[in-house]
Amino acid sequence: MPSDTVLNVLSGLAGQRALASVILIAGQNAFLREYVLGALTRRLSAEGFSYRSIQVSAAPDLSALVDELGGADLFASKRMIACRVLRSYRERAGADDSAGEDNGPSARGTDSAIAEIIAQAKPPNHLLMLYERDNAPAKVRRVAETAGLVINCPRPFDNQLPRYAQLFAQAEGLAISTRAAETLVSRHGGDLGALANALSRLAITAEPGATIDVGDLNESGSARLPELFEIAESLAAGRAAASIAQLSRALASGRDPVEILSVEIVPALRRMMTAAAMLAQRKGTPEIAAAMGFGPSSPLAARAIEGARRFGLARLTGIYRRAAALDTDFKNGLIKGRAEALSALVLDLMANEERPRAGR
Repeated sequence: MPSDTVLNVLSGLAGQRALASVILIAGQNAFLREYVLGALTRRLSAEGFSYRSIQVSAAPDLSALVDELGGADLFASKRMIACRVLRSYRERAGADDSAGEDNGPSARGTDSAIAEIIAQAKPPNHLLMLYERDNAPAKVRRVAETAGLVINCPRPFDNQLPRYAQLFAQAEGLAISTRAAETLVSRHGGDLGALANALSRLAITAEPGATIDVGDLNESGSARLPELFEIAESLAAGRAAASIAQLSRALASGRDPVEILSVEIVPALRRMMTAAAMLAQRKGTPEIAAAMGFGPSSPLAARAIEGARRFGLARLTGIYRRAAALDTDFKNGLIKGRAEALSALVLDLMANEERPRAGR
């Protein structure tokens, strides 16, 4: 599936697997797009490739890329060209992909011209193209799928996060135990940037090739949970005042309400719903944790089960439906008071918490 492609690519970079001549990178996760591009350029640089970087923003088309691809390099037999097509390049002409279309008589630098170049690409040179958008243009993407590799960088699923932690550790020359990976995930969740940054800090003092365990995380000075996952802790524990206070601090610090809802609160609710449904079927902790893609001792699974027992399936289902509708309204621009709407959602979950819950 597309969400596994990026994991497979990052996993294969440590080996000697040959890379495609053309690699197209796009997707929702901005950090993951840049991380993949950086990992690819480091691998090719280590193999002796000459590195050229191009950024397209205010240009009318991709002629600069065409010129670079057609130019000769007297000092390098192997070249890699990394081209970033910024979001502003498409937004200048609106969201209908009209930028880069065949509007001129020469059709030079258009998506069609780039697609033709990709179709003719041959080793040993490499072209890496990063589009700051959810998908690359259809013409370019179709050819790249045949002649090269398309890497989609979506928001990660919960059960993929420990594997990302292992890959980030591997990139730093470290190994990480399963429990340590799950602990890091419980602290940072879907924030891959924070996850990678935590492992980079650990690599500063760790011996090359060392295995990171839970004790090393506690000694690193990063044991305090970030605001967003303090919110998840408080939600599962039924602490209404703490949840609202932590949510207010997160919003005041500049966090995007859409991100808090879709990346943090909705997944937490989904995990609790899964646990509540399986508890109603009298399933045990190992089975519930496995269904969510975690180990039996996972902190995320333990919190989900605690929240499921506290709130019950019926209440969680109703709040989850409201959260999904709220997420859609946020993205469609239908709600202006986003902070207030998020706070109301949390308060509704906590309201009358002392009443008996179904599915206990």
